[in-house]
Order: sequence, then structure tokens, then C-alpha cells
Amino acid sequence: MASPAADDYLKTVYAHTEWQDAPITPSQLAAKLGIAPSSVTEMVKKLAASGLVSHVPYGAVRLTPDGQARALQMVRRHRLIETWLVQEFDYAWDEVHDEAEVLEHTISDRLLAGIDARLGHPRFDPHGDAIPDAAGEVSREPFVLLADAPTGHTGRVLRVSDRDPALLRALEAAGLRVGRGLTVTEDGHLLDGEACDLPPDAADVVWVTA
Repeated sequence: MASPAADDYLKTVYAHTEWQDAPITPSQLAAKLGIAPSSVTEMVKKLAASGLVSHVPYGAVRLTPDGQARALQMVRRHRLIETWLVQEFDYAWDEVHDEAEVLEHTISDRLLAGIDARLGHPRFDPHGDAIPDAAGEVSREPFVLLADAPTGHTGRVLRVSDRDPALLRALEAAGLRVGRGLTVTEDGHLLDGEACDLPPDAADVVWVTA
């Protein structure tokens, strides 16, 4: 079944388990997509019938190998487009998600390949999310959520969730960006050795090297 809606489901299931291990439930899927649970139930049944997900009633939704491959194709499209918008059109990192959601369903494979080549085949998008290569391979360093990092932990910022544009802007204003060194102290955090004032929700949306 080929449809933008199906692709969005598969991409959301993949993204849910990309930075943590717990599988996604239908209710979580409905919340992330902003869709009624009954509609999610029907779509999950269709995806399961097409061999793209595995699911038992009231249980978690998991991608099959075919579903994983298709999800990775859509993730690649989305993240290459985000990177393209930032590098070529001066979009801010809090502005690209919604644009990419639209464009990922419309551009051709030829244009996507051209974007990838023009950008020099980037491995990560502006938020630090890994961009799968054309074969669907993903490279990612060991990581820890900032909320789970103990006092004294020092790492490099690997990824920042793109789900809250306002929080992204607040993090940028505080000086946080992908690649900066971050240390957890008893009193807060250091960025590249200097004290910083991160917003209260930062610990739940920032991942650093383990």
C-alpha cells in the first residue's frame, strides 16, 4: 500500500524506537500523529495486512523487515530535505520539520539523489539525527539521554529532538547545538566548559555521547 499516510505511520514507528528501546503502542502512535485511536487501529490493520508491521490487539506495533526498509527510505528523504533547507536556504533548525513533512512526499528520487550529492552525502541532519544512506544503512554513536546522564558526565551533543520548535529556539538561545561539548554538574550544565542556563525541559530532548 503506497500512500503518504502509510509512510507517515511507518516513519513514526521507526522514529519512536530510534533513541530508546520501548516499542510504540497504538495510543502513543495516535498521540504522535494527532489522529483518533480508531483511525490508527484501522490503518495498523492495513499495514499489517500488507506485511509492513506486526501487531496483535492491544499490543505494540513493530516494523517488519519490509516496513523497516520503507520507513528508512522516508526518514532519508525527510532528513536530507531538512539539511538541504538549512544549508541552501538558510532555514533555522526549528523551521524545517513541517516543510520536510510536505516535501518528502513530492520530490522525485532523481532530485533527492541530486540534493544528497550537492550536500556532500551528509550523515546527520541539523538536529543530529542520522541520515540513512541509499542502502538504508545507519551509523550512530553510543548515546545517553541527558536526563539519564549522571553528574560529572561529559559528552558531545549528538541529537536534539525537533518536536517542539519553541524549545529548539530556547536551546539555541542558550548556546546549545549539535557537536558542542556538554558536562553535567551538580549545579547545572557546562557547554564547552562554560556555565550555561538550559531550559527546564532540555534534559528530556537532548542526547549526548555515552
